Amino acid sequence: MNSPKHILLIDQLKKLVIKKDSSLMLALTMKQHGMETWLLFEDDFYWQNGNDPLSMNLCSFDGNFEEDGCHIENFTVNAPERVRFDSGDVVHMRIDPPFDARYLRYLWMLRALKTRGIKVINDPDGILLHNEKLYAYEQTQSLPTFIGAHETEFEWFVKKLEDDGYEHIILKPLDLYQGIGVEKVNTGIAIDAFSKKVHELRGPVIAQPYCSKVEDGEIRSIFWDGVELGNILKVPPKGEYLSNIARGASYNAVKLTKKQKSMCEKICKNLIRYGVSLVAFDILDEYISEVNITCPGLLVEVSSATGDNLAKRIIELL
Repeated sequence: MNSPKHILLIDQLKKLVIKKDSSLMLALTMKQHGMETWLLFEDDFYWQNGNDPLSMNLCSFDGNFEEDGCHIENFTVNAPERVRFDSGDVVHMRIDPPFDARYLRYLWMLRALKTRGIKVINDPDGILLHNEKLYAYEQTQSLPTFIGAHETEFEWFVKKLEDDGYEHIILKPLDLYQGIGVEKVNTGIAIDAFSKKVHELRGPVIAQPYCSKVEDGEIRSIFWDGVELGNILKVPPKGEYLSNIARGASYNAVKLTKKQKSMCEKICKNLIRYGVSLVAFDILDEYISEVNITCPGLLVEVSSATGDNLAKRIIELL
């Protein structure tokens, strides 16, 4: 039996920061380990019914890592070739969010692709059923959270937070990423800010108390099929509250507490049932703040901080 092809469905190369892109790191590591690996750019992805074999324009590639074995030194994509998909091949869903109508269409198409015997990681059914933020808030150990557009109910939520001693709240969208749309406001102006945010997002808004511990950093922890691969602590610049590396946050390797690891393993155990293998958790204090499954990133940064190319561990677990 032939080994399966691994096909990474990705955004156009011009959208990616090649040096530290998780998808390209995974692809290049797979190729270096002798796995047949291809890139499928979103514009070349299609599906059709019938009995004819399914073939698409896929691209081979070449590249090298820097001395750390994690950051990409150079990466070139070769001219597309018509390649046949066979039952048992694996497509890795690596299209970046936001989870918008475009993203949803790709998930529907990937579901249809499974009817051809193709395995998809992460499985589109798992992604469809689990919102990355809401799924985190559903856990027993979670920050008080309001999601909606109802002003009166939001007002009651804010009053309770004020009674509990909170002076600031965080407002954010349910479907964006990398800290886009996140806003910290004083509870005294929260109602007006909430109404404005509802209008801006044209729908429900997430509201939570501001946890000052975020200034000390937020953990990014990467798991594959319930196995912990590595973790970093992302620390925002002084005076900031968004621990986003793309916005200047620093990072270093860190170990999970027993409680944090247990929470992650519990979630992974459930997600595996839905075909979700790769999960990147954002952990604030003892709370899981996000369960990233659409296109989990920071594989390069976590690998660099821990001194180990984590894509090799993924290959072993595959």
